[in-house]
Amino acid sequence: MSNAATFDTRTDTAIPVEPPLAYSYRHSGAPRGSGYRLKLRERAMLGHLILRGGAIVLDEAVRDVLGISLPGQPQALVHDASGERSIQWLSPDEWLVIVPGGEEFPLETKLREHLGSAHFAISDVSGGQTLIELSGEAARELLMKTVIYDVHPSNFPVGKGVTTVFAKATTIIRRPSEERWELVVRRSFADYCYRWLLDAGSEYGVNVEQ
Repeated sequence: MSNAATFDTRTDTAIPVEPPLAYSYRHSGAPRGSGYRLKLRERAMLGHLILRGGAIVLDEAVRDVLGISLPGQPQALVHDASGERSIQWLSPDEWLVIVPGGEEFPLETKLREHLGSAHFAISDVSGGQTLIELSGEAARELLMKTVIYDVHPSNFPVGKGVTTVFAKATTIIRRPSEERWELVVRRSFADYCYRWLLDAGSEYGVNVEQ
């Protein structure tokens, strides 16, 4: 712990905090209605941690602290029993951990204590990312005309996640269930991606859940 500066980004403060899409809802609207084939929902203010290091030592720490094993296969995505916490393979020595908001700092602290002098890095990127959830029968159709990656079920099964290009933004696309897709986007691209989703999804009918 003495070699790393750690900061609790959710300390008590009087500064108002808004989710990344708050601006978008005010300026681009949030369509609601019946007959839609696509539903959007931002799962804002979650905890995002990037873990880097050797798989063996990190896996032991994550299992002991979080109760989940690191994904053993490239592009794999795993969840805990509640479905609220996930770990995604990003590269041979890099994983993305997403947990409910407020859990990221205690989790980072416990992992650092467990890992001790091992060679590793933990970065809290919670403030720089948000997660947009897509569902509905037209979700895959929208992705097919927006991303360059093949999202056909034969190539993109449940439990897979990839880093690719969404429109003109770098995005992590994940498929946690048959009916649901997730986009992990940088906060600075959130409004752009949201407006793109509204425009590309207009032919299907879009329902935005705030």
